[in-house]
Amino acid sequence: MEINNRKAKFNYQIFETYEAGIVLTGTEIKSIRNGKVNLKDSYAIIKNGECFLLNMHISPYEQGNLFNHEETRTRKLLLHKKEILKLNDKMKLEGFTLVPLKLYITRGKAKILLGVAKGKKTYDKRESIKKRDIERNLAKNFKLR
Repeated sequence: MEINNRKAKFNYQIFETYEAGIVLTGTEIKSIRNGKVNLKDSYAIIKNGECFLLNMHISPYEQGNLFNHEETRTRKLLLHKKEILKLNDKMKLEGFTLVPLKLYITRGKAKILLGVAKGKKTYDKRESIKKRDIERNLAKNFKLR
C-alpha cells in the first residue's frame, strides 16, 4: 500500500530522499491502511532538533467514534540525529525544503519518503509540461507503428 504525492515532482526539484518513521495514534494507522491520506499540501520542518510533518490530512476512521484523531495535526518524524543535523544545515544555508513524496507501510510500520527539494520557477514548470507532452506524443506515434 502506497500513497504518492504527485504534485511534489511537478512543483519541486528533488535532490535527495530520506526514509522516516511517523509517530501515529491507533485510528490514524487504520485510516492509512484504508488509503484515506492526502499529502498534497504537507511539508516537514525541523524544530528543537526534532523533525515534524505539518498539514498531512488523514481522514477520520469510520469506526473510531470517540477516539478519533485530529485530521491535520502535527506529527513527529523519526530520523537519526545525524540526518536531522544534516537536513537542518541544508534548510538554513541553501534554502531547501522537506517535502513528503510517498507514504507506505513496511512490516506493519508507516514510513514516509522525504525529499530535500527546491521550488521550481514557472518557466521550469512549463518546460516539464512541454517535455511530458513530447514524450506522450512519441509514445503514441511509436504505438501506432
